[in-house]
Amino acid sequence: MSDTNYPSPFPFTSYTPSSEVPENEPVYGWVAPAFPQPSFHPQAPTSETVTNNTEIAANASTTTPQERPLNSKVAIPRSVSANTVPNRGRVSRACENCRDQKVKCSGQRPTCQRCQESGIQCSYGDRKREKMARRLSDLSARVQTFETLLQNIYPNLDSLSAQYVEQILSDQQSDSDATSSRLPSEFPSPLFNTDPGSPIGSIDFTNEDFNRDERIQATGFVGEHSEIAWIGRLKRILRHFHHDPMGKGVDRSAISAANYFLDDLEVDVMDNVELSHRPPPAVADRLVDSYFRVVHPYFPIVGKVTFLGQYKSYYSSSSVRPGKRWLAVLNMVFAIATKYVHDSTQGAEINADEHMAYFSRAWKLSMGDVALLDHPNLQQVQVEGLSAFYLLTVGQANRSWRLSGMSIQSAVTMGLNLRNESNIILSNSRETRYRVWWSLYILHVLLCVMTGRLPSSTEDSCTTPLPVPFVEEEFSRHEVEQLIEDHEARSFFMENLVSRSSAQSIESILPPGSSRLQSPAPSKHSDQIASSAAKILTPNISLHFLYFVELGLIMRRTIDALYAPGAGRKSWRSIEMVISALNGRTDSWLSKLPAELHFTQGAPACEKERLSLAFSFYSTRMLITQPCLSRLLRQASWGSQVETFCTTMAVTCDELATQMLELLPSTPNLSWVYQLSPWWSLVHYIMQATTVLLISLLIKQKANAIQHPKTIESVSKAADWLSCLATKDQLAQRAWTVCQDLFSHPDVRAAMNSRNQD
Repeated sequence: MSDTNYPSPFPFTSYTPSSEVPENEPVYGWVAPAFPQPSFHPQAPTSETVTNNTEIAANASTTTPQERPLNSKVAIPRSVSANTVPNRGRVSRACENCRDQKVKCSGQRPTCQRCQESGIQCSYGDRKREKMARRLSDLSARVQTFETLLQNIYPNLDSLSAQYVEQILSDQQSDSDATSSRLPSEFPSPLFNTDPGSPIGSIDFTNEDFNRDERIQATGFVGEHSEIAWIGRLKRILRHFHHDPMGKGVDRSAISAANYFLDDLEVDVMDNVELSHRPPPAVADRLVDSYFRVVHPYFPIVGKVTFLGQYKSYYSSSSVRPGKRWLAVLNMVFAIATKYVHDSTQGAEINADEHMAYFSRAWKLSMGDVALLDHPNLQQVQVEGLSAFYLLTVGQANRSWRLSGMSIQSAVTMGLNLRNESNIILSNSRETRYRVWWSLYILHVLLCVMTGRLPSSTEDSCTTPLPVPFVEEEFSRHEVEQLIEDHEARSFFMENLVSRSSAQSIESILPPGSSRLQSPAPSKHSDQIASSAAKILTPNISLHFLYFVELGLIMRRTIDALYAPGAGRKSWRSIEMVISALNGRTDSWLSKLPAELHFTQGAPACEKERLSLAFSFYSTRMLITQPCLSRLLRQASWGSQVETFCTTMAVTCDELATQMLELLPSTPNLSWVYQLSPWWSLVHYIMQATTVLLISLLIKQKANAIQHPKTIESVSKAADWLSCLATKDQLAQRAWTVCQDLFSHPDVRAAMNSRNQD
């Protein structure tokens, strides 16, 4: 039987079976077909076909190969397994193994059918959307880490690197932060137009002729980090609100009007003073004791032990003839102490002009005639530093800043800005010189803040070690002497000292078995020296001086990073980074502060030192956050949105000013001023805090925001203190007059009279 409609299954037309295999014999279990097989044509099976196939399969199972018909069809049995995966259709999610092998997954949980049969771990993992979300979260965390790192290292970068970082951040910065959040109720509206090239209000040019008249000369240039500049800006904005005419030069004249220092008054150098005059021993002893009690702990410009030995020798014998410069140092000590004793309640019997006689004598001995042409020595450096401090106490900030800069230059000439390894200098003398440098340094930084000017020397030019926290009387002790002489031991000791938490007392500086810092381990000998010095360390004025210097370094960095002329060309994003980094440094400083010197939990015996550090700390933090307050005051329109960061820092600045004024007793007390406070700069601190609070009040008043009653109470408290101090001090009189002028403005009065509750 054949069908011509089907082609031959082979390329040839006939097939002759081999003689070894009989025809129609099964080959490998299969029956060789004797008819040509049809080619495959896919078509839908019919019911007849299915029936025939079933019958053939049944017959094949009961028929031997010899009994099969020649043309019978052979059914191919299908394997039937009890474990066959049920057809569940398409599952919503396949496991990882099935997805990798690209096979159908049953989708069963927790183990699919194929993984269960194979005995392997079945895992479904995350969906694509979940993976993307987790990946985004990981990348966001990495970006945050890198931004934090940049914030920490940004202040240390050179100008080229800083500019590169600013450009990268500016390109990557998203606008969502500025558009997704609104101002909180404290500062809901901006006030004043901002120079687009100066995001913090700093300037890199001046349009004033400082040689125009004596009043301008007495004020000089005032930078943006001085409260005088803040007051001047506040005055201009108050005039702007009332549409007062503002002609050329008015801005600078406003600064002159805001200046409360006494530089426009002449400093008379008396001609009729006797250079060899010395006060009676009782008076001299009182003045020297007052100086070393109220000035020396904060500015150890003069070595106490050495000077007192020379002073006793000078007064014990009339035949002793010291040099002019030492006599100048002695008379400057007398001048500063006389000014203090006269201003305090205990000095009513001293002539008001007597301190000027001592200053005139010291000036003629060391600074007059051709003395400035002489090469400086250590005593000359001390005279210049003491003269700068004296001028500060009499309200001459401009002249004081100039002299402090001169003392810094003389100190650099003497190499006091570098660590000294000379073998011919005694250890106590070496440490005394270190303290002279740091005293001049922090005094100069304080005056830079008052005048708004830049420091005279760069931070990188100094390698002088930080002062050891031991009083000068202990320099001769074996443990301290070894610590001063061994640089490795000293470095290790200071690192462990500043790494403590503020919750620790000073006794726990180097506990046995304490974890070391991540720095090279010192030698066994240096480790023993540091441990011996730690055992004898107790809270003292030198420990306070160490933390005072560290805070001065942060203040100096703040001036360079936020208020230098070039800072006006930085983007606001970079300014935010600097502010965050500097805030982190002050937080770190506060966390390292020993428990005995902490502002709130310290010992009563250290109250003077705690107040000194507290005033300086709040002043530094206000300098750091004030650009944000200034930025709010300079925004372009009332309805625009302002960054949350800027607003938060402005609120912080307001709180810092309030906290500073809380350091003052509720009732003004002049005896408290001269017994406990840093009396030489107290008016500066009060004016700094008052100006911040007035700016805050004005912003809230113009924005129709709720005024915090505590802010208004703090301003009233500052006014009471200035009014009280004005009865004793001419500088405070000027400051009180400036504040009265501000208080009399209608907008300020309206803000002060608003006592709405939060």
